[in-house]
Amino acid sequence: MPSPMPSLDGLQVFEAAARHLSFTRAAAELNVTQTAVSHRIRRLEEQLDQRLFLRRNRGLVLTPAAQTYLTAVSAAFQDLRLATERLTRGAKAQVLTVSTTASVAAKWLVPRLSAFTETWPDIEVRISTSTKLTDFRRDDIDLVIRYGRGAWPGLRADWLMAEEIFPVCAPSLARGAGGLKRPEDLAHVTLLHVGAALDEWQLWLTAAGLPVDLAARRGMRFDDRMLATQAAIDGLGVAMGHTPVVAADLAAGRLVVPFDAFQLPAEAGYYVVSPPETAGTPKIAAFRDWLLGVAKKEDAAIGTASASGREGAAGF
Repeated sequence: MPSPMPSLDGLQVFEAAARHLSFTRAAAELNVTQTAVSHRIRRLEEQLDQRLFLRRNRGLVLTPAAQTYLTAVSAAFQDLRLATERLTRGAKAQVLTVSTTASVAAKWLVPRLSAFTETWPDIEVRISTSTKLTDFRRDDIDLVIRYGRGAWPGLRADWLMAEEIFPVCAPSLARGAGGLKRPEDLAHVTLLHVGAALDEWQLWLTAAGLPVDLAARRGMRFDDRMLATQAAIDGLGVAMGHTPVVAADLAAGRLVVPFDAFQLPAEAGYYVVSPPETAGTPKIAAFRDWLLGVAKKEDAAIGTASASGREGAAGF
């Protein structure tokens, strides 16, 4: 049989006293007497058959067992606080917080978001941009759009859309002096890189049968894909385009695929990810279903469009 659980009241007193290392300050925080705190700590120690506090000249210290116990108890109370906050906030405000990268947010999600708000005016969507892994409990995020293979243990991941990568540049650069008529012409222009790695350009050059050392030439480097895309729009060089990020700029003519470029399919794709225990809540389910519907509709549009690289990318 499992051990009987201590009372929630006793655990609350322990957490406050351990955090302050003072029965007096714990009593003030909980609005009880110091005697009541001492009594509840003593009763908890009897229930656990463990000493939790030791008195020293300068005050209280936690026993090693209590230090370990405090970590778990504090986490449990934090979970309760967050769950209560989400419950009460969700009932009142219906706020939905979505996390994705800045480039996907600016170039793909935000331009389509008005269609969701028109259908679901009672749900306030908040966008948080980050490239870090999301801790749903700590970060207070409801849903994320992330790139990967969909294998995130303990999370629900729904396939959203694929991604292809291919060179893009400004029309003026493609049609300028010398122009960009074939992949080999990349040897005469600036390549725009994202991050410290050269892997994307190396991968594409290898697939196109071009020397990979082209990627090692001096170029321009950015820490964000959206900045590299903007640099390409401004005519500073050729960037590696990703379909969700460059689709609108291709459709508007701000970017072009400079030649009959080989489109390299990405091994992974974008997923809509959320904790399974909250995935079925109405606001999260509504937003997820809307996202998947948008992606499916646009994917179908690709299938009816021309099979050329430019049209395929612009229709995404």
